[in-house]
Amino acid sequence: MPTSHHIPSYLTQHDIGPWGVYLEQIDRVTPYLGSLAPLVETLKRPKLILAVDVPIRRDDGTIAHFEGYRVQHNTARGPGKGGVRFHQSVTLSEVMALSAWMTIKNAAVNVPYGGAKGGIRVDPKTLSRGELERMTRRYTSEIGIIIGPTKDIPAPDVNTNEQIMAWMMDTYSMNAGSTVSGVVTGKPVSLGGSLGRQAATGRGLYVVACEAAVRSGMDIKGARIAIQGFGNVGGVAARLFAEAGAKVVAVQDHAGTVVRESGLDIPALLAYAGERGTVAGFAAADALHDQDAFWSVDCDILVPAALEQQITASNADQIRAKIIVEGANGPTTPAADDILHDKGVLIVPDVIANAGGVTVSYFEWVQDFSSFFWTEEEINQRLARIMREAFGAVWQLAKERKVSLRTAAFIVGCSRVLQAHEMRGLYP
Repeated sequence: MPTSHHIPSYLTQHDIGPWGVYLEQIDRVTPYLGSLAPLVETLKRPKLILAVDVPIRRDDGTIAHFEGYRVQHNTARGPGKGGVRFHQSVTLSEVMALSAWMTIKNAAVNVPYGGAKGGIRVDPKTLSRGELERMTRRYTSEIGIIIGPTKDIPAPDVNTNEQIMAWMMDTYSMNAGSTVSGVVTGKPVSLGGSLGRQAATGRGLYVVACEAAVRSGMDIKGARIAIQGFGNVGGVAARLFAEAGAKVVAVQDHAGTVVRESGLDIPALLAYAGERGTVAGFAAADALHDQDAFWSVDCDILVPAALEQQITASNADQIRAKIIVEGANGPTTPAADDILHDKGVLIVPDVIANAGGVTVSYFEWVQDFSSFFWTEEEINQRLARIMREAFGAVWQLAKERKVSLRTAAFIVGCSRVLQAHEMRGLYP
């Protein structure tokens, strides 16, 4: 990390984790911000950080404590928006970075939100359903002072889903004394959730992948796809790619990697993973026993849709894809970015590629406020339009300024946020 950065005292100076990746990305875009550049320090400091203790009574009567976080990075353009993840490796640095990427993402696709993120440091597989519910409700109560439909709206992320959102909405509503459906998005449709929300991130990724392919002279039909992560993002994208005639030749998840030169049977693999919780052991495919070998699979489009910092300086040179479409948040380090750029690999950055989820979350929030709900066809059409327009604007700027798509997306996102700061001024 450059020594010029202000590193907050609550992070480790020599290893600041994902937050350091974000700061380096901001450094890279700063020279392109023109008259807004003097305001860039605003983007390097989260607006609000809440760390909470989350105690629960376990099924055996003992009491367990978990670390919880909610970070609001920036709210200049609207209420904070971002997911909640339950994962044993959650750190404050990670949640800070994820909230900051949400700020850039929301501005890049021009939805009226700021960036936020939350998490609990826990392996949810170690909890019973009752323990999971008690933990979710206690966490919601602890962060309830800073969330709300006009303040900060959580959504699902890693290891959270519509059930978690239902418990969060109910807890917040009980404390408020009335039903507040707009406090979270990604809820069940029966509780004010939106049609199309669950598949939205994967669908949006597919839309921009097709846009990138067309502009690169690649035909999606027959294209070879490799996907890391097979949940709501990777799984949905795989299905849409396969339906379009592409060949998904490799899929990797937390437990294994499966490959098939002629293309995997995606409907069968989705059904198998739904039952087993992993793609490992899928009979109609070959297994790659070396997980790192996934990165050297021969493919046209690579989709990292798992966790951050997966593509690094140590494996970037192995990648044979022509296009990378980032389904995860922060999957590529700046050092890997440079290596891939030198190889001529086109990277569609996370802040555009995986923005479909927050876009349909915005639709859900609007529908909750109006109590008027749209059809799934309307939602998918509006999603595709926003994703295409956002990608097109970023592509055009990248060509005009002769920069990468990531830098162009950050120019768009940072400029919109800093323009809002400039217009609002500094209070008092």
